[in-house]
Amino acid sequence: MRLAALIVAFIPSVYALIYLSSIWDPRSQSVALPVGLVNLDDGVNYKDSTFNIGFNLVDQLKSQHAFGYVDIESEDQAKTLVKKGDLAFAVIIPKDFSANAVPGLESGIGTLVVYTSAGNNYESAILATQFAKELGEDVNRALNEQRWALVISSSVGSQQNVERLREAFGQLRAGAKELASGSTLAANGSANVQKGAARLQEGVIKLADGTSQLGNGVRAIESGLPPVESVRGLRIGAETLAAGHVELEKGLLDLRNGSQRIVKSASAFKNDASSSVFFPSSASEGLDKFVVSVGQLDEGIAQAQQGQEKLSQGAATLSTKVRELAFGVRDLRASLKTMTAKIPEENQLEQLRNGSAELGKTTGQLQVGLQRIKEGANYLYSGIDLIANELPTNSASIEGSAEGLAHSVTPKVEIVAPVDNYGSGFAPNIISIALWLGAGIAVFLIRLRELPDYARNFSLWSQCFGKATIPAGVAMAQALLILLIIWFVMGITIKHPFLLACMLVIASFTFLGIVFFLIKTLGDVGKILAMLLLAFQVSASGGVMPVELSGTLYAQISPFLPMTWVIMGIKACMFDAFDGNWMNPMLLTILWGVAFYVASCFLGRWNFVSRHHIGKTVDI
Repeated sequence: MRLAALIVAFIPSVYALIYLSSIWDPRSQSVALPVGLVNLDDGVNYKDSTFNIGFNLVDQLKSQHAFGYVDIESEDQAKTLVKKGDLAFAVIIPKDFSANAVPGLESGIGTLVVYTSAGNNYESAILATQFAKELGEDVNRALNEQRWALVISSSVGSQQNVERLREAFGQLRAGAKELASGSTLAANGSANVQKGAARLQEGVIKLADGTSQLGNGVRAIESGLPPVESVRGLRIGAETLAAGHVELEKGLLDLRNGSQRIVKSASAFKNDASSSVFFPSSASEGLDKFVVSVGQLDEGIAQAQQGQEKLSQGAATLSTKVRELAFGVRDLRASLKTMTAKIPEENQLEQLRNGSAELGKTTGQLQVGLQRIKEGANYLYSGIDLIANELPTNSASIEGSAEGLAHSVTPKVEIVAPVDNYGSGFAPNIISIALWLGAGIAVFLIRLRELPDYARNFSLWSQCFGKATIPAGVAMAQALLILLIIWFVMGITIKHPFLLACMLVIASFTFLGIVFFLIKTLGDVGKILAMLLLAFQVSASGGVMPVELSGTLYAQISPFLPMTWVIMGIKACMFDAFDGNWMNPMLLTILWGVAFYVASCFLGRWNFVSRHHIGKTVDI
């Protein structure tokens, strides 16, 4: 009894220690809360500066170490993880965030999405909503700081730009003045060009007339040349004459040789005849005359041969000159033909005359245009001078509206598996605690470790499940009554009423099996452990806040506690939380119950008493 009294004295302290340690300093454990970051921001080029607010925001959040941030590639993936309960919430930065937020054209045009599931954990949804509000304030504050820095730098830069603009206009004014002076010179030059064009027109007319006359003369010379065949016959005749003289020279040479032989023969015959007594004197005189005649013939032939040589040389020279003359006439004909082809036709000369006249007319128009340019340049110079004098000494401006610049970012909280109110969000945890307490109270209706004598012969299964029949019936009634209370009395919206009824009944049976096992194996100590286990499960199942904020021990043990899965299954059935996944929690809860009922059959002991000695279990 003293030991029991000491244990009982410590129970409230242990209960308080378990509960308070789970909520002692949640802020220090916030880094364990998984939060997704999806940065899709493309950035924006604004005022000659590049901004990517999404990138800066992600770096800032990670540097603060407020939560356990996890980078997620896509928006759909982040939402799926939130629905499944792998993330407490997700911060989604859209592609056009910087493009909308930086200019500040409208209030709240830059939207940040904070995606959470109230059905998974209502406290996480509240935390996400508060985080979204603070995040919006921080982003707007950071944007305002950047805008004011841009305004300050822009004001200085605008002053410098205005000064540079004034310098540029000064240069432009000087250039306009030079343009006006140059246009005056161009107008004067245009007048001279017009005079030169008139003189050019006169010269072109004379040139055209002279070219026409030259063409007619060349064509007349070309037509007066002898025909090609005549020139060719003259060349061939001269060549034939030279060749005949060569042949004649050969004939005279042969004739000379023959005459010389005749002279020699006549002289010899004369000498023979003079010495002959039989040759008459009259014949001798005739022979002398013959010899003399032959000698004269020979001399004549020699003279003819000499004349023929000179005539042959003259014929050869004549043939050469005639040949040169023939080729010269040929070349002259070709040159005249080429010259005739190069000399413009009469219609081309007429076009030249017309072109020169058009040039004179165009130069007149050019002079008129340059005169107008001169007047326009003077006006331009006057206007630029006026603008340069009227330029402000400084300027600065910034785009956007006052509301947009002051509050350009608005966080948007998107809640999946919505919950009506705080009570509805906390209901699954309270229901689980109520079912556990109900199971403990149902066991108090019986003397759990006592069996009548006649039960000795029953099987272990019959003994165990027979003893649990009445508490199980009470536990099922408790579960159904809780369903009616939360559905009709509290008015909580339930997505799947039938599945919730099944989940509550299964959870009641499972909790009853755990309490049944503890009391059967440990007796009254089991009752104490059941109370302490309730406190531990409430702390480790995220009843008050997300279990990640309760500390590493509770977060690690949470998946191995039956109440964690019961609460998850109730939320899935009530709010369609955890992406509607009620099957896994329900199956695991069934496995927990079956395991403890089977263990109860083989562990622990029964106290067999006479049925008459079984007393009342409840004293009213």
